[in-house]
Amino acid sequence: MRIYVTHSTGFDFKKELYGPIRKSELNSKHEITLPHEKSSELFDSKKYLDKCDLVIAEVSHPSTGQGIELGWANAKQVPIICFYKKGASPSNSIKAVSKHIFEYEGSIDLVNKISENISL
Repeated sequence: MRIYVTHSTGFDFKKELYGPIRKSELNSKHEITLPHEKSSELFDSKKYLDKCDLVIAEVSHPSTGQGIELGWANAKQVPIICFYKKGASPSNSIKAVSKHIFEYEGSIDLVNKISENISL
């Protein structure tokens, strides 16, 4: 499955999100695109979403750019699964693009919850 991971840049996403995903079984089972893994340059997510099977959104930190990406994914009918860290207050507008919104407590819990919910 081709999976695009979207997130805010307002946290240490390489350590808290990219690292745990790359070290997990998800990495060997799926083609996962982490847009800022190798570069901070603009990633053409609008075009990539045309060939994407699923979007995983880390929504703990509200972000206009991420909201735009989620709107594109929704318009292209790409399924979206959202995750937010316990104690965070994700934007209520997330509910307009996904009914699959899950809380997690840390990196291990996040990877487990992604694995459990990836087939929704």
